[in-house]
Amino acid sequence: MKLGIHSTTAQEWDAGIHRTKNGRIYPNGRAVDYNKGMTSRTNASGSPRATLQRLERVIDSRYLCLADREVIHDMLSKGASLRAIATTLQKNVSSISREIKRNSSPVSGYRPYGAHRSSVVRRPRPKPSKIQHCPRLKSFIKDGLRKRWSPEQISNKMVLEFPDDQDMRVCHETIYQALYFQSRGELRREVSTALRRGRTRRITRKNPEERTSRFRDPMINISERPAEIEDRAVPGHYEGDLIMGASNQSAIGTLVERSTRYVMLVHLPGDHTAETVRDALIKTMMTLPAHLRGSLTWDQGVEMAKHKAFSIATDMDVYFCDPHSPWQRGSNENTNGLLRQYFPKGTDLSIYSPEDLEHVAQELNARPRKTLDWSTPAERMRDLLLNT
Repeated sequence: MKLGIHSTTAQEWDAGIHRTKNGRIYPNGRAVDYNKGMTSRTNASGSPRATLQRLERVIDSRYLCLADREVIHDMLSKGASLRAIATTLQKNVSSISREIKRNSSPVSGYRPYGAHRSSVVRRPRPKPSKIQHCPRLKSFIKDGLRKRWSPEQISNKMVLEFPDDQDMRVCHETIYQALYFQSRGELRREVSTALRRGRTRRITRKNPEERTSRFRDPMINISERPAEIEDRAVPGHYEGDLIMGASNQSAIGTLVERSTRYVMLVHLPGDHTAETVRDALIKTMMTLPAHLRGSLTWDQGVEMAKHKAFSIATDMDVYFCDPHSPWQRGSNENTNGLLRQYFPKGTDLSIYSPEDLEHVAQELNARPRKTLDWSTPAERMRDLLLNT
């Protein structure tokens, strides 16, 4: 009575009976669900019960143990803040917040022993895969991969497509893990096709200092580029580069509009000399209305030796990045990485026709983008043309 609970509840606790939302779980493993009228021999969660050995096991100092949870309970009862508790335990305040929200009872609040048992029960791995047990979710992911969407694009597109369906929720890391887990034997080829980078396992990031140096040519430096271009506030400013084919004998020009991430591909069938690149860029840019021809930012390559002639023909200033600074053309660098899924390294790029390039550009522009709040570049460019 002092605890404010019913005597029957206290007797159940003493007998080791655990109450769930819709039933009870008994110490012998028998689980009763009153809504479904079902009795099973496993826990409602499908996880093993917390044995004494597992309860007393300390995995690592990074994780909360029973003594830490006792400190949390004591400090909470004294009215201490979450930040004060985190400082005392030398943990992140978000870890303390998640611990209390996850393991608190709506009736009795936070109790260290109950919280510790709940944590231990959730600990075993691997857990059942949500993707494998939800056919609709699995089908949506497969369709997205066939469209060459990334797992992150698939994950966030679900929220827009199914705003009220919590079953259609999975983070992009879960999709990656499912794909990498399946990449064994014959499935390795299918996984490499599904992911735009063609990888079947994780790799470490390459040091930016190991990138190949570029040829330096007289130019207008990117430091002179106006602030309105830098913050992407005004549309009509582009980043450009070439993606190279086998032995650098063929190339495709790439252009990305900075505010909408709209992609245009430049056909270079014969060579990629300065004169050829100049003429091809002029032809491509002149398909746009004058108010969408603002400026072009390029890397320091000899293919832009005729940039002055390009500027005169299109009335567009050309800005060049600093040496070894590809992040100054971040949108274009990202786009070039996406294009390698269509045009792998070491292949002859001259075999692709203008129609092939247009098809690839349309597919890229139809992908939802995180930086556009999951709109597509085509939608943003359409709105831009309609509004102006």
